[in-house]
Amino acid sequence: MGTIAFLVLGGVAGWLASLVMHTDERQGIILNVIVGVVGAFIGGFLFNMFGGSGVTGFNVYSLLVATLGAVILIWLVKVIRG
Repeated sequence: MGTIAFLVLGGVAGWLASLVMHTDERQGIILNVIVGVVGAFIGGFLFNMFGGSGVTGFNVYSLLVATLGAVILIWLVKVIRG
């Protein structure tokens, strides 16, 4: 997948995760992209660990994987911050 497509996917995934976790008002577009990209790696790792495939391209499945990873990332940050 191209870099631009990966960043767009990460941005959308980060934004969706921030809506799910109610942190959208505190995150800007840059943080959404960062959370989404890191979430894609986390989600891909977890899906691969359980026998699935990670981010496979610019599609709905990859968006789901990245969003789930981003939700986990935001949850971890909330737990650590208290």
